[in-house]
Amino acid sequence: MRLLLVEDDNHVAAALSAVLARHGFDVTHARSGEEALQALVPEGPGFGVVLLDLGLPDQDGYEVCSKIRKRTSTPVIMVTARSDVRSRIHGLNLGADDYVVKPYDTGELLARIHAVSRRSVPEEATGSSESALHLGPVRIELPTRQVSVDGSVVQLTRKEFDLLALLAQRPGVVFRREQIISEVWRTSWEGTGRTLEVHVASLRAKLRMPALIETVRGVGYRLVAPAG
Repeated sequence: MRLLLVEDDNHVAAALSAVLARHGFDVTHARSGEEALQALVPEGPGFGVVLLDLGLPDQDGYEVCSKIRKRTSTPVIMVTARSDVRSRIHGLNLGADDYVVKPYDTGELLARIHAVSRRSVPEEATGSSESALHLGPVRIELPTRQVSVDGSVVQLTRKEFDLLALLAQRPGVVFRREQIISEVWRTSWEGTGRTLEVHVASLRAKLRMPALIETVRGVGYRLVAPAG
């Protein structure tokens, strides 16, 4: 897999590139946001994942992520020292697929790279052959992967859509955390649990319906179908 590493620290980049190369990745190193954007031009080499450090010398990493998302659907993993939920949600809202908090374990990073690189097919993620799901004011278009609330389109990331579609196929049914992680992230790795929590929080905020996804303590989540 080709991977774009956006990291301004040459020593960090060299060490990480060596580790990634040993695990079969073909790494391209960009030292700034502008270098990263130039590498992602349509006529350039395709990348399976972008590993984006937020502490860049020329542009804010969040701004770079937003620009990346406007030109490509390549999965983006943010690397940040900001561990608070608000910062993670902000990154996801800008189009990041996942985040890794510094300092991180190399095994964790590799697991997250493999997880986000697995493309999800709508019917695989939902297990449903229906073309659309209706939940009160929420409409989920499976073929186009479009979600709207009261007719207004809500922009979701790929994983946010897959998570919502999975829960929406059986409103009221509790999905275990392990089951959600297996079906949406295609992994059984336990560390993905924090990512699940952040994606749930992001969905609640974007849909402006905090009660739509209910947390079942110690078990998982279920979708509570709204009236109307």
